[in-house]
Amino acid sequence: MYRILIAEDEPRIAAFVEKGLRANGFTPTLSADANEALALVLGGGFDLLILDLGLPGKDGLEVLEELRGQGEQLPVIILSARNDIQDKVAGFEGGADDYVTKPFRFEELLVRIRARLRGSGSSASAQEELELQAGEIVLDLRTRKVKVGDRQIELPTREFVLAETFFRHPGQVMSREQLLDRVWGYDYDPGSNIVDVYVGYLRKKLGSDLFETVRGMGYRLKV
Repeated sequence: MYRILIAEDEPRIAAFVEKGLRANGFTPTLSADANEALALVLGGGFDLLILDLGLPGKDGLEVLEELRGQGEQLPVIILSARNDIQDKVAGFEGGADDYVTKPFRFEELLVRIRARLRGSGSSASAQEELELQAGEIVLDLRTRKVKVGDRQIELPTREFVLAETFFRHPGQVMSREQLLDRVWGYDYDPGSNIVDVYVGYLRKKLGSDLFETVRGMGYRLKV
């Protein structure tokens, strides 16, 4: 299972990313201090670093410079509110593999994480799952397509991520708040009915009986 270090000092964002990664089969570790994050990475055992630039202790770019200066080739994705082109250029020139600006959607970050891990030759103890299955329905995480028996269905990104969240928790009741948090983002309106709308889309495309409504609680994938 891939181990990912999240160097982020904003508790809400750190918790949001941690929950999303754990729900998608990763093992996340949190650090809210630049010097601690640097020591953890140099201590080994991580497969990827998500790095905020505005950390206590020292600037994230300094952390990146020290890591690369010591020959550490760990993939690094900068996650920062700094969105000027100069900041992005500085990040890439400093050795970052990718740069995601806040506010962000979790599925975008997830796609970039998977891309960096595929290209890193990571020596993780276990390979990330490439397919998820429930009955005759198979989610291909590489192509982001769905196979239903002999048919192949393409889902828009948000629908696929919602389906993936259910398929990773078969039989488990997922509340609307959990689904909003994991699929739409930490800054989405909790009063929205968007979850119900998108579950309706999945029912039409994958089967009306696949997603069960649990009254007063949420939805679950029937197994």
